[in-house]
Amino acid sequence: MPEHSSSGDLVKLKYRLAASLLSLLAALAPSCPAAAPGGRTCHLPGSEEGLRCITLAVPLDYRQPTGPTLNLHITVAPAFRESARPDPLFVLAGGPGQAGSDVLPVLNAMFRRTRAIRDIVFIDQRGTGLSGKLDCEDDTLPENLNDDEQMAAVRACLAAVRQPLSAYTTEHAARDIEQVRLALGYQTINVWGASYGTRLGQAYARAFPHAVRSLVLDGVAAPDQIIPAGGRDGQAALEALFRQCAADADCNQAYPALRAEFDGLLARVSAGPVALTLANPRTAEPLHMNLTKERFLSTVHNVLYSALDGRRLPFLIHSAHLGRWAPFVARRNVASDLAGEGGTALVLHMAVICAEDYPRMTPQLLAEDAHNSFLGGGRAGQLVELCKSLKVPAVVWRAPSPILAPALLLSGALDPVTPPRRAEAAARHIPKAQHLVVANAGHGISALGCAPRLLREFLDAPQKPVIAHCLNDIPAANFQIGSAGPHP
Repeated sequence: MPEHSSSGDLVKLKYRLAASLLSLLAALAPSCPAAAPGGRTCHLPGSEEGLRCITLAVPLDYRQPTGPTLNLHITVAPAFRESARPDPLFVLAGGPGQAGSDVLPVLNAMFRRTRAIRDIVFIDQRGTGLSGKLDCEDDTLPENLNDDEQMAAVRACLAAVRQPLSAYTTEHAARDIEQVRLALGYQTINVWGASYGTRLGQAYARAFPHAVRSLVLDGVAAPDQIIPAGGRDGQAALEALFRQCAADADCNQAYPALRAEFDGLLARVSAGPVALTLANPRTAEPLHMNLTKERFLSTVHNVLYSALDGRRLPFLIHSAHLGRWAPFVARRNVASDLAGEGGTALVLHMAVICAEDYPRMTPQLLAEDAHNSFLGGGRAGQLVELCKSLKVPAVVWRAPSPILAPALLLSGALDPVTPPRRAEAAARHIPKAQHLVVANAGHGISALGCAPRLLREFLDAPQKPVIAHCLNDIPAANFQIGSAGPHP
């Protein structure tokens, strides 16, 4: 009898050990994405190390689950420590039209501290990057086209699209995120989104609240925000720059008539394309180009995205006022020079905007956008015309439901597209939101100053208040006074 009892206890012990081992393997599974479908080691532009690349087939249209599929590309940067936390950080890029694989350089700049104990997962949103990028065959327009010719070229590109663009909505992209989470075996995830990625992140948190442990939203798009109608925000950023230059002794001395010079340039390009002949800033070869109003305004608006870049704008305006257009043209080329094989997927961008934003662009909103901005409603007006020709089915806008997960909202006071007021509007529907504003920053906070440390601290304890006094130490950059660069 005692021997029988001892044997039974041994069997029970073996079962307990086996159960414990299975539980341990299950807990470790979320940190082993290499086991997911199609996992392989890969080397992608923007990262010097080998990462894990995964291809995941998802329904092209979730309304037809047995219909055609689409291959999503996922890039995983495994946590540095073997004992990684089971909740990774999913990274959602902006745009719409930017891919996760396009923003891999932020891995070290923003997420190195976070990656110490968490996997970082980059998703190429459907229609971007390596997930079936929807773009024009030739996305580089000749410099000598006028605005009408540019619009005609874009229309021709959109007319050639054969994919069902109704399948490329934010809702479908959110459902893709859930498929990635399930395929990689994570129980809950943290979500970091930037710009449009904050719209996608909020959509995912609303659709799958059980799966979201926390949210970090950088450059927050409000739920009711119509992305192309951002004239008021752009104008506010430009006015802030004019005021700061006037208050800075060196800038004011160098450019005492900055506002008048800008107004003069705007009047000039509004009257018709400005024919320029100069040495190509890329090659030094002779360059003949027509600087259209749209190209002029888009360059100015793009410069304002970065507070550091914005400090160069007075120099660019003054140089152009004096007839020296080379610095302005060189700055205009920056986006395409740095884009490489990536860059925004134009067709995907239009598919989302035309389905989700265009239907809510009323004549009154267009008039207000044109009246309150140096942009003059031009971009919004162009998009209206393009969306009419694209004929993407409208997505019905729904009033936002609450997001109960803890959220960290980040805003730059000088942001020309998602300023703090947009985050404040989003926070009304996120009871556990913390909103941090950086006075000397534009569009994008997570890589600045102490922000990477704060991200790690928030993700470790999302319920605790973030002590963010260190963000006040991020200084304003010096204005560029001459060709040599910023004034020391």
